[in-house]
Amino acid sequence: MKDLSSIPVQYLKGVGPARARLLANLGVTSVEDLLYLFPRRYEDRRKITPISRLISDGAQTVSGFVRAVGARKGFHRSRHLFEAVIEDDSGRIKCIWFNQSYLEKYLHVGMQLVLYGRVEVFKGHLQMVSPEYEVIDKQDAVLSTGRIVPVYPLTRGVSQRYLRRLVHSCLEECAGQLLDVIPDDIRSRQSLEPLSFCIRSIHFPEDDKAREAAERRVSFEEFFLFQISVILRRSVLSGRKGCPHVLPAQLLERFRRSLPFSLTDGQLAAIRDISADMIRPRPMLRLLQGDVGSGKTIVSFFGCLAAVTNGFQAAIMAPTEILAEQHFTNFSRYFSGGLFGDLRVVFLSSSRPKKERGELLKAIVEGKVDVVVGTHALIAQDVQFKSLSFVCVDEQHKFGVKQRAVLTAKGMPPDVLVMTATPIPRSLCLTLYGDLDVSVITHRPQGRGQTKTYRFADDQSDSVYQRVAEWVVKGTQAYIVYPIIEESETEDLKAATDMYQRFVSSDFSQLRVGLIHGRLKRDEAKEVMNRFKSQELDVLVTTTVLEVGIDVPNANVMVIENAHRFGLSQLHQLRGRIGRGEKNAVCILLSSASSVDAVRRLDAFVNTHDGFEIAREDLAIRGPGQYFGRQQHGLNDLKVVSPLTQLDLLETARTEAGDLLKTDAGLKKHSLILQTIRRRYPEYLERILAG
Repeated sequence: MKDLSSIPVQYLKGVGPARARLLANLGVTSVEDLLYLFPRRYEDRRKITPISRLISDGAQTVSGFVRAVGARKGFHRSRHLFEAVIEDDSGRIKCIWFNQSYLEKYLHVGMQLVLYGRVEVFKGHLQMVSPEYEVIDKQDAVLSTGRIVPVYPLTRGVSQRYLRRLVHSCLEECAGQLLDVIPDDIRSRQSLEPLSFCIRSIHFPEDDKAREAAERRVSFEEFFLFQISVILRRSVLSGRKGCPHVLPAQLLERFRRSLPFSLTDGQLAAIRDISADMIRPRPMLRLLQGDVGSGKTIVSFFGCLAAVTNGFQAAIMAPTEILAEQHFTNFSRYFSGGLFGDLRVVFLSSSRPKKERGELLKAIVEGKVDVVVGTHALIAQDVQFKSLSFVCVDEQHKFGVKQRAVLTAKGMPPDVLVMTATPIPRSLCLTLYGDLDVSVITHRPQGRGQTKTYRFADDQSDSVYQRVAEWVVKGTQAYIVYPIIEESETEDLKAATDMYQRFVSSDFSQLRVGLIHGRLKRDEAKEVMNRFKSQELDVLVTTTVLEVGIDVPNANVMVIENAHRFGLSQLHQLRGRIGRGEKNAVCILLSSASSVDAVRRLDAFVNTHDGFEIAREDLAIRGPGQYFGRQQHGLNDLKVVSPLTQLDLLETARTEAGDLLKTDAGLKKHSLILQTIRRRYPEYLERILAG
C-alpha cells in the first residue's frame, strides 16, 4: 500500500506542474488531498426538470441547448447584461448574467448546458438570473448527466468538467490504496463502511443512501482525529504548573467601583469563572463567548488587574491597531491613577518608531510595565516579559493556534483567556474546543438602543443615500461599509475609495465625510477615527477594518454595500458597531444578489439579531471552513457537511477518542493515527507529542 499523502498530485495523468499549481489554490497538493476534496453540494440530474414544468420557487436545475445569445447595457449605471435563450424538448427560458462580458466569447449557439439557479417571473415570463452553468460535451455526459452529480469548490483555471474527470480517474486508480486510520474494533462498533467505498460514494454516489453513509463515515473519521488532538492538547497543557493568584473578595468590589457603569449578570458570572481558574495552580484555559456589544472586554480587564495586584504582568492581544488602541485607552481611563494606584500600561504595535519601541521592550522585560496592550507585535521574538501571568487574546478567530502559543510561551506559563464575538452553539463549542473551558455572556448591557435592519436592491441606493443624509443632519453619524478598497475589473463592486469621491462631491457634499481602510498608515487611520469619534466627521466610508472593536455611541446608521459578499457572522459583527449608545439604530443592506444562498442568508440576517441564531444559519450555509476562518486549524480542515447536524456523531467520536487514549496515551500502538494527526493538524498539536 502506498502513502497517497506523499504522492504529488502533479504526477496524476492530466495534471502536470501548471495545473498542480492551480489545484494548490484548493489545498490539493497530494493524491490524498484530491480524494479528500469533497463536493460542496450535489445536483440530482437523474431527472432534470423540463423547462415547461419550471415554477418560480427556489433553485432548480435545467438542461438544454443554447438557441440565442446577446449582450446589452442595463438601465442601472450602465451595467453589462449577457442573455442566453436555453431550449429543451418542452420549451424555452431566458438566462441573464450581469457584468460577465467574457461570456460573449465563451457561450455560443448550439452548446449544451446544465444550469442551476433561482427561477423567477419577469414581465410574465420565467427567467434565471446569474445561474451557475456548465457546458456539457459527449466526453462529460457519463459523469455530468443522468446521475447525482458532484459540484466542487473551484479556483480560477479549474472547471467542474476537468475536476470531475480528474477525481473520477484518481478514484479508479488510487481509492483502493487508501489507508484506513480508524481501528478495526471502532469501525465494527460504529458500523462504519470501508473507507475506499465511502470515498467513492461521497464523490459519485449511486443514491442518497450511499451518500449519507459515506458522509457519516468521513465525518466520524475527521471528528475522531480532531478529538484525539484536542484531548492530547488538553492533557498536556493542564498538566503544566501555573501561577496561582490570590484574589481577595474586595478585589471585585474595587473593580466594580472603578467603572462608570454596572456589570451585567453575565459579566459577573464570567468574572467568577475566571477568578476560580486563576487561584488554581494550573494555567487557566478559558474561552469567553459573547455576542457583539455584550461587554467581554471589561471582563478581560479584571483578569489583567488580578495579575497585576499579585505582582505580575498581563497582556492583551487584539487583531487590529484600532481595536488594540481602543483597549489601551479604555483600560487607562478606567484604572490608571484610581483605586488600583499608578498602573503602568503601554501600547505596543509594529508601527512604533524604532527608538520608542526599544525603550518599551526594555521597560517590559525589566518589569517596569504592568499591562501591555498590542497587536501581533506582541508575539515578535524580541518582546519578552519579566513575569507574565495573564494573557487575553481578543477576537481569537483572527489568530492561528500557533500565534496564540507564541504569546503564551512568553509567560510562566500564564493563565489564558481567549475571547470571541463569533457565536458557536454551546454543545458544538464544548466538543470542538474541548481543550478550553467555556464562559458565555448572553445579554448586552442595559440602556443600549435597538437596531432595525432592512434590505434594499442595489438600484435603490440613491434613495438610501438621501435618507442617510437626512438622518445625519438630525444629529447622528453614519458608516458606509464596502468589501473592497479599490475598483476591481473582475467584480461588480462599488469600491470604498471611488464611492468616497462620489459622496464628497455629490450625495453627501454638504456633510463631512472621511475614509478609512486597512491600507492606511497607522497615524492616518488613527486621525480619521479620532475625528469620527469626536464628531468632526458625519459619515465614515470604510472597509471591513470596521468589523471589530470600533465603539462610537453617536454612530447609529450603517449602510453595508454588496452585503451578499459578507458572511452572516461578519455582517453581525459590522451591525454591532451601531446601537452602542442609548439611541435606536438602523442597518441597511444593499445587494443585487439573486442566488438562492445569498437571498437566504440576507433574509436570515434581517429577521434576527440573535448572534447564536445567525451563527447557526451561517454555519449551516457556508460550512465550518469559511465560518471559522482560515487561521483556525481543526474546524477549517474538516470536510463534513455541517457539524450542527452531526452533534451526536461528534460526541460519539469524542467518546471513542477518549477511550482509545486511556489505553494508549502516547499513541504508540496507533502510529498511523499519530502520523495522520501530525499531517492534518500540525499547528494544533504544537509539537506536544514526543517521538
